This record gives sequence, structure tokens and C-alpha cells, in this order.
Amino acid sequence: MDNAGPKKRCCESVQSFFTSPKFLIYLGHALSTWGDRMWNFAVAVFLVGLYGNSLLLTAVYGLVVAGSVLLLGAIIGDWVDKNPRLKVAQTSLVVQNCAVILCGILLMVVFQFKEQLAELYNGWVLTCCYILVISIANIANLASTAMSITIQRDWVVVVAGQDSSKLADMNATVRIIDQLTNILAPMLVGQIMAFCSNFIGCGFIAGWNLCSMCLEYCLLWKVYQKTPALAMKAGKKEDYQELKRLNSPKELENGQGPVEGSQLMNETAVVKADSPRKTGCCYQMAEPLRTIRDGWVAYYNQSIFFAGMSLAFLYMTVLGFDCITTGYAYMQGLNGSVLSLLMGASAVSGICGTVAFTWVRKNCGLIRTGFISGVVQLSCLMLCVVSVFAPGSPFDLSVSPFQDIYSHLTGKSSALPEAAYPASMLTIDGQGLLVNSSTVPPAEELPPLQSYMSVSLLFSGVIAARIGLWSFDLTVTQLIQENVIESERGLINGVQNSMNYLLDLLHFIMVILAPNPEAFGLLVILSVSFVAMGHIMYFRFAFKSLGRRLFLCCSPEQQTQALPDSPSSLPTTV
Repeated sequence: MDNAGPKKRCCESVQSFFTSPKFLIYLGHALSTWGDRMWNFAVAVFLVGLYGNSLLLTAVYGLVVAGSVLLLGAIIGDWVDKNPRLKVAQTSLVVQNCAVILCGILLMVVFQFKEQLAELYNGWVLTCCYILVISIANIANLASTAMSITIQRDWVVVVAGQDSSKLADMNATVRIIDQLTNILAPMLVGQIMAFCSNFIGCGFIAGWNLCSMCLEYCLLWKVYQKTPALAMKAGKKEDYQELKRLNSPKELENGQGPVEGSQLMNETAVVKADSPRKTGCCYQMAEPLRTIRDGWVAYYNQSIFFAGMSLAFLYMTVLGFDCITTGYAYMQGLNGSVLSLLMGASAVSGICGTVAFTWVRKNCGLIRTGFISGVVQLSCLMLCVVSVFAPGSPFDLSVSPFQDIYSHLTGKSSALPEAAYPASMLTIDGQGLLVNSSTVPPAEELPPLQSYMSVSLLFSGVIAARIGLWSFDLTVTQLIQENVIESERGLINGVQNSMNYLLDLLHFIMVILAPNPEAFGLLVILSVSFVAMGHIMYFRFAFKSLGRRLFLCCSPEQQTQALPDSPSSLPTTV
């Protein structure tokens, strides 16, 4: 009888956790991220298989996706701000999953009847199918961007309330889920595609998204019901309304608009007509351009502008586990088994970074956590710089980094070593990894390296730097969450996504201009330089916010109060 009370309280505590809005957000995010990671991995392989084992469709798809988010990021964010939270989340969820399901069905048809489609109208029907696949997949990515902004940048903040520690813990948990699904989901779908077929892989992903969409829809509704604050949305401040009317002579008529004491309103009553709207055709057509302009202006005027820019600069790097670094590793003699272990170690390192973020933030404050994370990341990346000059490195300044481009344009053969082949084919290896099989012959055909010291130092630096990278990413994410007013969260995060994609595009352009392995050392040095510039921007932001207290111990609360023009006095929940 005496043990009945504690057991009952324990059961009630467990039940309360598993039915809490926080856990429901975690579960919904895990389902959504798992589907996203499977699709992002598989679509590249599908496109390669469709176009005769060529990278052309994959490259076009990557360019379309990056360009779309770059151009439409502010518009997506503005749409998130101007509409009720539940409507935005449900619409984004349905559009994203329906686009993936439709794309999967279309790919199954193409894989099954590719030869017949190629004979119709001299292949134009098949070409239209390619265009449809890329277009629909791009719509899915844009909807995924809106969903990410809505849940990770807005709903999480509201559910956490005004508890900064709870917000940090939720951000860290969401990032751990990202890390785990980023490794496990591609492994699952990779095995299905390797041991079955691309046709079955398409069907599996389409079926997963159909089931996941229904479950996520219910979870969103449950979270919305359990968190009344989500039904309330902040009105625009007067100064932001003036910013939205830059270069416009009209002011608010009759003093209409939210006043200082009524900044919160019911979500269904979000003001959609702050000022008399013009109805001219040209005016309406120019509305998206004005939204993009106002979004970038608002982003520039934020107190966390340099913090956001510092995060964007970290995307201009080849020092990550993407296809570029993986291809280079194969050229250096590493096989799929070793790379699988390295990717696993990278995931563990990233999880350690998220755990370290919560501990350092509690003891040193949020702003100082970003500074410490930057120092850790840069220190680890010094190993990558050393690897450029270590034994076994192919770095050679006597070989022009543009030699491959010149040889393709002139038709002359390149003087590259046998290991540097033109990229033209992707396959799935036995470990379920995406590999470039024409760029990288089988391991037994690769010329043996004299030393593995260079590649060992390179990946040691990349893996160790993930601790600082993910801790820094969480720091900037929470700074944006806490210091951007509620009515601008979508807009600012949309522009932030655009900046990230812009720098990511630049890093691919950099690789295209210098694709040979002898020039990879230059790419490493340039990458570390951009990371250093990013952290210099963050140091400027941190020093402006804290001054000399940046190097002294102070509580997290004191650091939050130190931010200039911080909207921390504005209530984020009701």
C-alpha cells in the first residue's frame, strides 16, 4: 500500500510527459524529418538513374531548389507571419507530403515504362516527365522550408513560453533528432534501393509519406489544442509597419493600427490590411518584389544581423560529409566501410555538440556559448589546414585548378592523375552510401597512397569541429528565436534560409571552378577562411552586446538583457 502512491505518481508523470505538447512536437518532427531525409537522399539517386547515369538532372534539381529558396525565402516567411499558425502548419504539411507522394508515383511510372515513354513524340513525353518530377520535388522542398520555419522557429518558442532554458533544451532535442534521422533514414532507404529496386524504393517513400502525413496532421492538432498560446499571434509594431512602407508616402489613416497596449490579437483576426491597398494590376504584380525587399531590409535592421550572417558563412565550406568530401575521400583510398564509420562518428560528435550547448549555456550564457563554440570549431579546423601540407596530400600548386574546365572546353586531355576522373555516375554501394562510381573506381583499382596522414588529419578535424558547429548553430537559432519579434519570425527566418542557400551555392560554384584533387587543398583553406570570417562577425555581435563582459562570467539572464533593442520585454505567449 505504501508503494502505491509513488508508483501512481510515477505513472502519471510518464503519462503526462508522453501527452505533453513538447513530446508531441518531438514525435511529429521525428516523423517529418525521417521522411525528408529519405526523400532527399533518394531523389538524387532516382534522377541519376533516370538520365542514363548522368549527374545532369541531379545538378539541375540542386540548382532549382537552391535558387527557389534563395528567391522565395522572404515570401515564404512573410506568408507564415500573415496567416494563422495552424493553417500554415497544416497547409505546409499537406502540400509537402502530397508533392512527395505524387512525385513518387510519377517516378514509379517512369521507371516502369521508361522505354515506351522515350519512343513517344521523339522523347518529349519523357522530357516532360523529368520537368514535372523536378518541379514537384521543388514544391515539396519549398513546403518543407515553410514547415521548418513554422515548427522549429515559432511553435517551439511558444510551447517553451518565456523559459529560456526550456527553449534551449527543446532546440537541442530537435537537433539530436535531426542528427539521428540524417544517418538512419538514408541507410534504410539505401538498403531498400540496393537490394530491391528503385521502383520499390519510390513506392516505399510514397507510402511512408502518406501514413506520416495523417499522423503528423493529428499531432499538430493535438499540440494546438494543448497550447492555447498558439491561437494568439502578435500584431505588428508601429515601427515595423513604417518599415514595410519604405519609399511609400502613405501613412496610416485615422490612426488605425495596433497601439502600444494592444500588441496581441486573436490569430483569426490578424490584420491583413494595415493601410488602404491599391488594386492596380502592376501594383499587385510587384507585391512579391516589395515583400522580398522589405524582408531583406528588416533582416539587416535586426540586432542579431551579424549573428545570422555568421551562421550563413559557415555554409560556404567543403568540410562536411556531403558528396564532395565523400568523393575526395574515395580518391584518397577510403572505402565505403570506413566512410560509414566516419559518418557515424560525425553524428555522435554532432550530438555531443548539442548536449554541450545546453550545459555551456546554463553556465556561461547564450551569447558567450556562441563565442566558445566558434573558438572550438576553428581550433579543430586547423587540423584540416595542416592536412593540406601533410604527407599524402595531393595538393599541388603547379597544377592549375581550372585545368579540368580548360580541357573540357578545348577538347584536350587533362594532365590529371588517374584518380581524378570526370564525375558522371552515382551508385549505391554495399553500405547503402551514395558514391560516384565513375569518379571513383573500386578500391582495388585506386593507386595506393604513400601515406594516410593527410586524409586522417582532414577527417579528424571535420569530425571534431562538428561539436563546435552544432553548438554554434543552436546558439544563433535561439538568438533569432528570442530577439526577433513574433510578427517578424517567419520573415526573418525566411531571409536567413535564403542567406544560407546563397553561401551554399557559392561553395558548389567554387568546387565547379576547381574540381581536381590537387586543388582540394585550396578549397579547404578557402572554407576555413569563410568559417573564420563568420566567427569574426559573431565576435563583433557578441562584443557589441556584452562589451568586455564577454570575457567575464555573468549569468544567462544578464546576457539576455544586454542585447540592444531586444524584444524580450514583449510577451511571446498569452
